Amino acid sequence: MDQITAIGFDLFNTLITVESKALDKAVDRLIHSLQQSGFTLESQSFKQAHREAALKFVGEARRDGRETHNRFWISAALESQGYHVSPDDPRIAIAVDAYFSAFLDYCHLIPGTAEMLGTLKGLYRLGLLSNFTHGPAAREIIDQVGLTSFFEVVLISGELGYRKPHPLIYRGFIRQLGVRRHRVLYVGDDPEPDIFGAQRAGLQAVWFTYVRDHNIPLAPGIIFSGAEEPDNKVPRISTWKDLLNLLAKE
Repeated sequence: MDQITAIGFDLFNTLITVESKALDKAVDRLIHSLQQSGFTLESQSFKQAHREAALKFVGEARRDGRETHNRFWISAALESQGYHVSPDDPRIAIAVDAYFSAFLDYCHLIPGTAEMLGTLKGLYRLGLLSNFTHGPAAREIIDQVGLTSFFEVVLISGELGYRKPHPLIYRGFIRQLGVRRHRVLYVGDDPEPDIFGAQRAGLQAVWFTYVRDHNIPLAPGIIFSGAEEPDNKVPRISTWKDLLNLLAKE
């Protein structure tokens, strides 16, 4: 590897995991919020419509690289139930916050994450780059699990309008880190957005397989890219000790 001066990290399934129950709880809170706002909804019918809308919009986002947002999914799901409601309706905004409040209750740091970041802080510029549709919720999660103070740069796709692996999001990340791209190491779990996307942008990539190796369910609601595995030229690590050992070999 070239000499590293900055390290970027993915968030979900790299620094934190989310309990599998989170998605069901989130959708229940979403429906409850909408019902409190005056919508008469049959729970199972709305859940199915919301899931179909999410898959549609996320699929489009993955194809063209432009980030979607939950308000569009909710608006489309309500449309299927006979309600014509703009995605920018304040009742939908309230429901989005209710939905993400569930994730706050079920996110956990991968063991050793805080200690690893504490070791690296001051030695490298540290950044976080995450695909997440709703920026405020992502930042609240990052803060709640105690990660905010470690990072000089935090970029969330929902705030940028693009998602990994779109090159614009990586260019912005490199620019904010303020270092040459080939001196940035990016650590993530999903091959297409995190490994191949980082490589195409000129970063060095490390594949983090803790979640895979421990058979931990993927963060609920996050669709794995399904891309082929990186070849053996890409360092593969399963623990943070592996990362520190890798950096020590520079």
